[in-house]
Amino acid sequence: MKYLVLCFLFISTAFSDEYYAKLEPVQTYVIKSSVSGKVIFSNNKIEGLSANNSKIIELDSKVEKLELHQVNKKISLIAKMLKIEDKNYERLKKVRTKSEFDKDVQLLKSLNLQSAKSDLIIRKVVLKDIIQKKVLIESNRYIYNVNVKKDDYVTAGTVLYEVKDLSKGKLEIFVPINETKGLKNKTIFLNGNKTEIKIDKIYKVAHLKHISSYKVDIIVPNPKIFSRLVKIEFK
Repeated sequence: MKYLVLCFLFISTAFSDEYYAKLEPVQTYVIKSSVSGKVIFSNNKIEGLSANNSKIIELDSKVEKLELHQVNKKISLIAKMLKIEDKNYERLKKVRTKSEFDKDVQLLKSLNLQSAKSDLIIRKVVLKDIIQKKVLIESNRYIYNVNVKKDDYVTAGTVLYEVKDLSKGKLEIFVPINETKGLKNKTIFLNGNKTEIKIDKIYKVAHLKHISSYKVDIIVPNPKIFSRLVKIEFK
């Protein structure tokens, strides 16, 4: 029995620096809607392809665009009214026969117009932001899947689509805590080939499932194929 235990310990030590992990994109992003609206365009054809300044989703923004047009007109009108009321106030200040009350009333008109203009400017910024958020464009990321179809109605928080960053790959392994010391100084071999790759991160808190191990991330530059099993060795 003692001989078997010693053999087992020897085998475990011999292969303790050899791991297997699936090469995945370095980052996955779940894109959610930040506004509500009806889907008027859904680019399902781009699923499985890399975007090139491509429109992925567009929500109906007719109401917001109409309101924005009206808000711009109101701002212009109030600006003209404010100019007139300011002139009236400046004239009134010079008239000695006018009471302070009359002057204050005229000043109040200008202040009310300034306040209304400020509110409209804020509303204009909000509307422009909503309109912008209703068109989602991706420049170069890989579109993994599109979750909504044309004529769907979405609310804030609805998942619209998922994208992946294919510029780098990530290997995630779990290394026994007592074997992580000095691991960053070792050479990494992938599928038997020596690399210049270094460990990106060693998490210093034990994993919830792998309670006796630290999670170790290895970033692989310019991978050709994803979702393949890779043998990782530290020497």
